[in-house]
Amino acid sequence: MRLLRCSDTGELSLAQFHDKAIPPYAILSHTWGTDTGEVTFDDLTNDTGKDKPGYKKICFCAEQAAGYGLENFWINTCCINKENKAKLSHAINLIFRWYRNAT
Repeated sequence: MRLLRCSDTGELSLAQFHDKAIPPYAILSHTWGTDTGEVTFDDLTNDTGKDKPGYKKICFCAEQAAGYGLENFWINTCCINKENKAKLSHAINLIFRWYRNAT
């Protein structure tokens, strides 16, 4: 599972965690905008997308998670690599568990 984290300087980063090592996290459940408006996995890994409307949702989620003492959070549009069909399929099969296990 990939989780997002926001540094003290406001920079976002992705980290990969495996089953028993997954820390407490929040999940953003949201309505998707247009594909061009959402920040994607590629945007985060290439340090782009800050000018997209969806970036504000990510910052809001980071603030909300921090307000509950959580450093990590998950957002489907940018934590799942949709370009890799095998990983996308694997993630889709795990989404229910990820929602259930969120703090």
